[in-house]
Amino acid sequence: MQASDKKLMDTITHAIQEKKGRNIVIADLSGIEGAICKYFVICQGGSAHQVDAIAGEVSDYTREQTGQKAIGVSGLENCIWVALDYGDAIVHIFQPEARDFYDLEHLWADAKLTALPNID
Repeated sequence: MQASDKKLMDTITHAIQEKKGRNIVIADLSGIEGAICKYFVICQGGSAHQVDAIAGEVSDYTREQTGQKAIGVSGLENCIWVALDYGDAIVHIFQPEARDFYDLEHLWADAKLTALPNID
């Protein structure tokens, strides 16, 4: 992982943990031909309110720490699944039921998955 990628991943995961996001998984797609980005960061919040709070924290903290703004955001209307697109990384913030249903961790079977411990 390049230093700039590591800084982005560390910044995003720190922001998620600040709002008590759970079950963070980083899927490294960088070696997969045809992948839409280098990394997926996948996590969950327990409610629409928490998903919204996590998305806001990722957006604000990433802009403050790296100067990067998401080039696209979708899902804020209902906060069941919010996606923030940072070009090289897409952050997916789910409510638990939607995360189980879409199962993004296994969508890219060749991706290297890194699970981060929950911080209480």
